[in-house]
Amino acid sequence: MPPNSYAAVLGLGHDVVDVGGFAAQLDQPGSRMRRLFSARELRQSAMRANAKHDDEAAHLAVRWAGKEAVLKAWCEALGERANPYTLDDFPWSEVEILDDSHSRPHVMLSAQCDAMLRESLCVLTSHEVKPARRERSVTNASISVDEKGSETFSEGSIVGDRVTAFDASLRWHISLSHDGTIASAVVILVCVGA
Repeated sequence: MPPNSYAAVLGLGHDVVDVGGFAAQLDQPGSRMRRLFSARELRQSAMRANAKHDDEAAHLAVRWAGKEAVLKAWCEALGERANPYTLDDFPWSEVEILDDSHSRPHVMLSAQCDAMLRESLCVLTSHEVKPARRERSVTNASISVDEKGSETFSEGSIVGDRVTAFDASLRWHISLSHDGTIASAVVILVCVGA
């Protein structure tokens, strides 16, 4: 990590799914379970099942565990603040658990869901913060002066339970596993800034 940068773990989530029970839910007539996944998640799960000669339900179950773990990490990061969603209106298909080109899982949020995440956690990027707000919000900020006398902020700070971050990014770390009848996911939400 570069000097004058910071990282803070905001939330941790873990979930375990019974693959057999999940498969039964998928197969129920009128089940809405498939609608809780994006087209990309469904496509990747089908491709993985085909490549591994196993059941698609195992691959969807582990992605479901990932989605639940994302929600739990988000809720932990909120602390005492109100949840922006309930279980009934959480945008499940807008929280995608996708594999990259090396088959490593990662979390992708829709633009609307990402905006709600940032708003609910009070995490802002430099282009979202007005200069007057910076002056009121920042404590212990480093101010650097270049050879021309121009001042710039070089890092953010944590004020109480409100994170105000300049040039900050939220990063999701995810680990997925399934073994036999169990699918499991661990998710960590981190705020990184310079």
